[in-house]
Amino acid sequence: MAAWCANTTESLAMLLRPGNAGANTVADHLHVLTDALAQIPGSSAAKILVRVDGAGATHGLLEHLEFLNTTRRTVRYTVGWKITEGDEKAIARLPEAAWETSVHQDGSLQEGYFVAELTGLNTREGWPEGMRLIVRRVRPTRRHLKKLTAFEKKTGWRYCITATNIRHMWGIAGSGHSQFLDVLHRSHASVEDRVRTNKAMGLDNLPSASWEVNCGWMLAANLAADLDVWVRLLALHDIEDLAAAEPETMRFRLYHLPARLADHARRRWLRIDATWPWTQAFTTCWQRLTTLPAVT
Repeated sequence: MAAWCANTTESLAMLLRPGNAGANTVADHLHVLTDALAQIPGSSAAKILVRVDGAGATHGLLEHLEFLNTTRRTVRYTVGWKITEGDEKAIARLPEAAWETSVHQDGSLQEGYFVAELTGLNTREGWPEGMRLIVRRVRPTRRHLKKLTAFEKKTGWRYCITATNIRHMWGIAGSGHSQFLDVLHRSHASVEDRVRTNKAMGLDNLPSASWEVNCGWMLAANLAADLDVWVRLLALHDIEDLAAAEPETMRFRLYHLPARLADHARRRWLRIDATWPWTQAFTTCWQRLTTLPAVT
């Protein structure tokens, strides 16, 4: 179980668990959340958005997220929601006029996808006060047909719901609208990219039957992934094809580059093949990293 920072894409926390661990184990969610928040600098911790998939829709986690709100810190969340029979009854009560066309990340209309506010129609008790439910519908594809519920087969739509405590974000027009909240949560899908890149940095090859060794390997893989992230953020942010490069691309173009750092005449010399296509990118990256101020 892991948490990543959407702004930087770095890994904030990761918990190695047994293979039979439950997806919605509250204690594990709280453990990872606490470790992740501890990694965020104080200057950036005043406003936090926590996005979790459907496994996070538990009383314990949502109540804890509400508890984290203080006069100095605002914690907002969007969480996937497991649809029950009660939710389907609430959806059935929505008038057709309540459905609005969804939008893409750039704000353009996403034809064929619709969202609506379900808050108020759902009567399930015990959840945080003020929590909102945003429902999304789309025509099912062939691969979804076997997973449709009887209600979805009857209506001809496939539904998903997002739970959130966002009422309005100061300074962001339309931030309380169901379309905005829907697209805000859907951008959480980028976490799959983080899972893939962490696996590519070694996480996919836990090497041992020993729990302690695997924990150490997990930490080493995450350190490698974070170093890769910050190299690109600090030194390659304006270099085409490298600012968001995959680990395999970084290995081929920069990390495995045939170069040698030599000492001569009391100076250090970087000897690099001038014919290598990414020589300029490498030297630019090297100069930017070596001129960074020392951490104090």
